[in-house]
Amino acid sequence: MITKWLDEITERSTRKKARQTSRRGFLQGIGVFLVGATAYPLLPVFRNGAFAAEPSSLVEEGDPNNCNYWRHCAIDGFLCGCCGGSATSCPPGTVVSDITWIGTCQNPSDGKDYVISYNDCCGKSGCGNCACQRDARDTPIYRPQNSNNLNWCTGSQADAPYHCSLSVVIGVKE
Repeated sequence: MITKWLDEITERSTRKKARQTSRRGFLQGIGVFLVGATAYPLLPVFRNGAFAAEPSSLVEEGDPNNCNYWRHCAIDGFLCGCCGGSATSCPPGTVVSDITWIGTCQNPSDGKDYVISYNDCCGKSGCGNCACQRDARDTPIYRPQNSNNLNWCTGSQADAPYHCSLSVVIGVKE
């Protein structure tokens, strides 16, 4: 008895859906889903844990609170080292943005090119100390993954105001 009732409901809803849709529309929906699913990993968004930690063999020379420090070759903003944090960690009371821009800088100590993730720290108003704007390999705004002229705090966890920027080494350029 209950199975007959369930069969009738299932048949009615399936036939109704079949009258409202076409095979082409159904195939189009599957195609859009498949293309979107394959393109998702290509989005220029930093995902926590997607990159390795800073190489332990990294040799550092110079002052990380100076705009001419090698890691800051594509930075645009206030250095977190001058705002209560460091070149790789946000100051207390701020959080690192979920989204980042990527640059490649050459370390003069070992001559290698390193991939640098420039993360904004969000949660307080602008720090105001150590303002740097270096545009090595910066691209126009229509290539946002390589542009340093965006407020990367927009769209992060709390959509909080920009405070300062980090320069984190995420790998060696091969």
